[in-house]
Amino acid sequence: QVQLVESGGGLVQAGGSLRLSCAASGRSFKTYVMAWFRQAPGKEREFVSAINWSTGNTYYADSVKGRFTISRDAAKNTIYLQMNSLKPEDTAVYSCALRVAYSGRNYNTAGDWYNYWGQGTQVTVSS
Repeated sequence: QVQLVESGGGLVQAGGSLRLSCAASGRSFKTYVMAWFRQAPGKEREFVSAINWSTGNTYYADSVKGRFTISRDAAKNTIYLQMNSLKPEDTAVYSCALRVAYSGRNYNTAGDWYNYWGQGTQVTVSS
């Protein structure tokens, strides 16, 4: 089993910044891809960003490209999401996800492709 724990959410004014963290722990697992998703009230969960663990390649949703940056600390099994120029429409519960098995894809925007999920952290952006 793998446990994912997010932190760093909070309330921020529009134009501000937040940095989310997601730490993975467990026994004998090999990370393939880690990702961030978000879900706003009344809306479906949506892909935000992903990072391929072996290559370090990063991927972003168009809505956050240029504003958000995903990074990883392999030694700590942790990913980060630096969110700048935040907008009220970025308000959501942000969750991290992890896939352990190689699949031939560099990443996936579909949530069910991932094996493990964190509990989520609330990000609220006020106007």
